[in-house]
Amino acid sequence: MSGRLEGKVAVVVGAGQTPGDTIGNGRATAILFAREGARVLAVDSRLDSAQGTVDVIRDEGGEAEAFEADATRESDCQAFIAHAMERWGRIDVLHNNVGIGDGDSGPEHVNVEAWDRILAVNLKSVVLPCKHVLPIMREQGSGSIINISSIAAVCAAPIVAYKASKAGINSYTQALAVGNAKHGIRANVIMPGLMNTPMAIEGISQALGIAKDDLIRARDAQVPLLGRMGTGWDTAYAALFLASDEARFITGVNLAVDGGQSARTG
Repeated sequence: MSGRLEGKVAVVVGAGQTPGDTIGNGRATAILFAREGARVLAVDSRLDSAQGTVDVIRDEGGEAEAFEADATRESDCQAFIAHAMERWGRIDVLHNNVGIGDGDSGPEHVNVEAWDRILAVNLKSVVLPCKHVLPIMREQGSGSIINISSIAAVCAAPIVAYKASKAGINSYTQALAVGNAKHGIRANVIMPGLMNTPMAIEGISQALGIAKDDLIRARDAQVPLLGRMGTGWDTAYAALFLASDEARFITGVNLAVDGGQSARTG
């Protein structure tokens, strides 16, 4: 690799993944950041899954630690930000990758409990880590924050709580970017489209009772670019660019990584 993050410290929230046949966005991003020279704190609510990511990084000669935390709890967010500072003395990149959508439905069938849970998880897991990293990045005069949203924020989607939460991330990140630009902090969004990740394929196939191969074919057919979904690595490479100094003049951007699917909205 070319050392695009050499000397930097990255906190990846949601660095574990659902078990499955492929790699998830968070794990791929943590691994790629480490390959490019970053020291990585892999944060996840499942310590064993975060440790699985760390094991890959260490096997490749990288530096990483696992940290168990619930990113919807403010005390947990304070703790992992403080741990990264104690361990490495700075935080250059915060990558927020937590998200759920189970139990969601259309407007006429909104389940209030599911709505509250999805909005709370998807928004708090972005807002709280950012709140506690901002004083550090302001003191440094630099930093890159990357929040994972979804093209559901800008495309028609039948799952309204998920859609609303992802649109909220886009809006929050815009305010984050404008309010912190004078401090040298950049904040951007990645909006993945249909991805062949364990959370999507394993989760949706089980929820809908659809064979994985049938689900993959159906999702592939919806993607304009070559008729196939992206992977966790596609999200990771977009994140690498936004985390690196190559993107030093980019902030407040919503970057679709979706094979052209959102372009259909005009």
